[in-house]
Amino acid sequence: MAATSAAILNGLGSPFLTGGKKSQVLLASPVVAKVGALAAVSSRRFVAVAALPPKKSWIPGVKTGPGFLNPDYLDGSLPGDYGFDPLGLGKDPAFLRWYREAELIHGRWAMIAVVGIFVGQAWSGIPWFEAGADPGAIAPFSFGSLLGTQLLLMGWVESKRWVDFFNPESQSVEWATPWSRTAENFANATGEQGYPGGKFFDPLGLAGTLNNGVYIPDTEKLDRLKVAEIKHARLAMVAMLIFYFEAGQGKTPLGAIGL
Repeated sequence: MAATSAAILNGLGSPFLTGGKKSQVLLASPVVAKVGALAAVSSRRFVAVAALPPKKSWIPGVKTGPGFLNPDYLDGSLPGDYGFDPLGLGKDPAFLRWYREAELIHGRWAMIAVVGIFVGQAWSGIPWFEAGADPGAIAPFSFGSLLGTQLLLMGWVESKRWVDFFNPESQSVEWATPWSRTAENFANATGEQGYPGGKFFDPLGLAGTLNNGVYIPDTEKLDRLKVAEIKHARLAMVAMLIFYFEAGQGKTPLGAIGL
């Protein structure tokens, strides 16, 4: 971008565009010109300066500022960062990284749960909070067996995620994935925590492409998908909170909208 801007500005001093020696003399004088907010011109030396877009606020219509609305430690580097941290939980960079990881994982589970609740009840007619123990359910479980199975399976997966969080890619080995003949399918293809990509985690190639069997991430697409994902994740978590309140009153999401 800097090279392109410099080339364009240098071209403005050519005889073809200036139309005469007088104009060329004026352009050759030491002048500082602001072009768009991108370039500063002084004689024949040009410096391109990229202007960052203003950071959005989590309160619509309110300008951001240091403190409550826009803490200094939230610099916009995280996808979906709108300066929301009224309790100051992310002041410590290590805690901020962990909270983002937790938000991302909980949000993904919430998105799956919201879809499962709607589809499950529409298919079986059984309220989601009774589906596990209902005799007419596709796979009825007692509360004890359901809890034990979840603790076993989820505990195994979550323990490996915990270890991988503090030692990235330490779990992408054959002994950690015994059903796979190679750990390549489970390796982090993007190099970013929480966004592994690759043939296994991005089979549709939404954030990358396969070139001769090698997954190549597309950073531009990945950045857009990160923001879209975290927005949907937050919405799904709010939806699940509403579903819990409804379940406490014996209601279901479909029943609440008259279906």
